[in-house]
Amino acid sequence: MRVAFILLLILHAVVHLIWFGHAFGWLELEYFTKDIPPMVGFSWMLAALFFIASAVQLAKSRLNWFHPALIGVLISQMWIFSAWEDTKLGSFVNLLILIGVFIGYSKSRFEGRFLEDVQAVFENLRLTGNLLQEKDLKPLPEVVQYYIRRSGAVGKPRVENFYLEFDGEMRSPGGAWFGFSSRQYNFIPRPKRLFFMKARVKGVSIHGYHSYQPPSAKMTVKVLSIYPVVKADQAEMLPTETVTFLNDLCLFAPGALIDERISWETLDEYRVKAIFAYRNVRISAELIFNAEGDLIDFRSEDRYDVGRMKRLPFTTPVREFREFEGIRVPSYGEAIWHYSDGPFVYGKFKLKKLRYNLAEMPPEEES
Repeated sequence: MRVAFILLLILHAVVHLIWFGHAFGWLELEYFTKDIPPMVGFSWMLAALFFIASAVQLAKSRLNWFHPALIGVLISQMWIFSAWEDTKLGSFVNLLILIGVFIGYSKSRFEGRFLEDVQAVFENLRLTGNLLQEKDLKPLPEVVQYYIRRSGAVGKPRVENFYLEFDGEMRSPGGAWFGFSSRQYNFIPRPKRLFFMKARVKGVSIHGYHSYQPPSAKMTVKVLSIYPVVKADQAEMLPTETVTFLNDLCLFAPGALIDERISWETLDEYRVKAIFAYRNVRISAELIFNAEGDLIDFRSEDRYDVGRMKRLPFTTPVREFREFEGIRVPSYGEAIWHYSDGPFVYGKFKLKKLRYNLAEMPPEEES
């Protein structure tokens, strides 16, 4: 759909350039019934430049690509009205572009809310730069200590925030798989998790934003970033997103497991229980390791299935460990609800990018 819209902008620009050429006698268009003043010709060239600028910005996935498109439509339509009989078909194209502009504006506002929330955290962020040392591991169960060492986190700066990008697939019960991409920021000293997802379901754009900023936790999913199909901000969202926050720490920031808000119980040689308490929320999860010392599964019963708003067992088996910035973490995982009739895999995640301890929002996010 985006490629088709880019082509529409370019073709509309070409038509305006042809009209510009006709106005100066460089091209003859026999169907024109009236002379075109040079000022109108220059205006059509200007509209074409705005349409081309918009197409370039959209091709680069810039959030505000629609600004030049809107200006181009206004200039174009003004002169279409002045030569209505010859150019009225251009109004139909302008209408299509206006619809696209409205959708682009809605997407910009929705995704912009995510970026504004992220930027607000960075504005008050101060990194300590403290190193994770061997002595910091002593309070932890042996298997967790070994996991952190094996990850390569010891001797490196303690993780205070991290940024993730995923590609993957998701589905709902009874639904087909659909592809998605996501990016998220996790902040640890003052827990926050800001997650934005883009997907296509049957060719229709779906965007979702998870905001975990205790004591608030919200999830909104919109079709075309306009119509909300999911809007969850109930009290159950806070423990649900807290479980997800702990899950991220365990999988992608092993060194952060020295956090004093996490208490531990050893269940057996390969299993421990982590209890995370923050403010008035207390959740727990079972961490399962293999004989090599890798964390291979995470299980919690404190997370709610938002669709049913019912607490259910939740697991995230992982595999395919890789190094990102010198830290060994899993690059593939699944998200599973355990219903009464059996497990249901609703998400498959492939880690594409992982960065630690950002001091500011990356420039590409601000554009």
